[in-house]
Amino acid sequence: MSGQILIVDDEASMRKMLDILLTQEGYEVQTAQSAEAAMDALNLHPFDLVLSDIRMPGLSGIDLLRRLKAEDSQTEVVLMTAYASTESAIEAIKLGAFDYVTKPFQVDELVNIVRHALEKKALKEENVLLRVELSQQERFGEIVGGNPKMRQVYALIERIAPAASSVLIQGESGTGKELVAKAIHQRSLRSRHPFVAINCGGLPETLLESELFGHAKGAFTGAVATKKGLFDTASGGTLFLDEIGETSPAMQVKLLRALQEKRIRPVGGNEEHPVDARVLAATNQDLQKMVQEKRFREDLYYRVNVISIVMPPLRERREDIPLLVRFFTEKYARLWGREVPALTQEAMRALEKYAWPGNVRELENVIERAMALAQSPRIERRDLPDEVRGFQSPMDTGGIDIPESGFLLDDVVERIRAGYVQKALELEGGVMVKAARRLGITFRSMRYLVKKYGLNAKER
Repeated sequence: MSGQILIVDDEASMRKMLDILLTQEGYEVQTAQSAEAAMDALNLHPFDLVLSDIRMPGLSGIDLLRRLKAEDSQTEVVLMTAYASTESAIEAIKLGAFDYVTKPFQVDELVNIVRHALEKKALKEENVLLRVELSQQERFGEIVGGNPKMRQVYALIERIAPAASSVLIQGESGTGKELVAKAIHQRSLRSRHPFVAINCGGLPETLLESELFGHAKGAFTGAVATKKGLFDTASGGTLFLDEIGETSPAMQVKLLRALQEKRIRPVGGNEEHPVDARVLAATNQDLQKMVQEKRFREDLYYRVNVISIVMPPLRERREDIPLLVRFFTEKYARLWGREVPALTQEAMRALEKYAWPGNVRELENVIERAMALAQSPRIERRDLPDEVRGFQSPMDTGGIDIPESGFLLDDVVERIRAGYVQKALELEGGVMVKAARRLGITFRSMRYLVKKYGLNAKER
């Protein structure tokens, strides 16, 4: 068994003897002639075990033990003394020493104590790693879920975070793509620098260009001062381009050049300058299909899609719903200074049965609403929105009727989609921004659907 041991004794002969003995046993050994020297060594290098004399000039072995435990050190400590006493033995054990031996000692006895101390240290580390592994099965930073698909996402984040490669995070709206981007940034070598996010679908092209690249004073009406863009703001860190599929063809050209050359030119500026930001992008659209339809540049697609992460929709990981419910009830209870509410079985069954078109974001909104409106300390089925309470899961085929002559599935899906869009608008007073948020889609997508279905709506 390997291990790193620090021997502390004011007697040179004892240090040398223990050094030879424990080196022969296969351990890495370092020595110190005082507790003060030992503390210096421990500050420079972690040790698995400290084997220390108790009585030494200056600080004693007991003092050294106290300091290690005060610092919450995980290093095991075995104390030695030629002056055996019950009191010092009891004090050493109370302070957290692994064991206590008296000089002269039997070599076999000391070797056994050292081996057992290192075994205990290894077991503690193994337990810590196991707890971390188990917690990561349900939680990864701000991402919650223990589904096998989610654990694959966690493992992929860990592998790719240290790299500098661009990453494309794909998935439906509300699945947590920005949380994935943050997790990658936090585990990367750029974590001490800014994480900057922008929704590419939420801004007109001219404003998006100014936000990303900055602008020179007088570049356009209202540009009263030079402004630094987000590529510069994220220098040394990470720039997250959410909904990159919403960008215009002209903006795609400019993004491609920025990613290829790592240089940008502010709007209205005359000179380019270098930038250093790792770019992570996300989309809820099928970019491959958009490339085939000539709606997204193929060269930009391959530039942002060096590594791909796909976030599963909530309906494909329903076993995570209770975990997410617990996370959100605890979150809002903490924010509002309230007790964490329990859910009735009927309420939980309704949540697990619902299709969640808006995914995790929609679930959070439902839990926040239910906690605000609940008429009792518990969340009951009556506290949930109508669409969640009365949802008929597509998997419950008993209520599904297909005529003998058949039908066009796409037409039926379109009618259902139109119905949901109209209902969301009714619930939000016809305001497209709020209705889009309720359905977990972008404002641009909502505007497209409103026009497509000929519905009455207003922007704000």
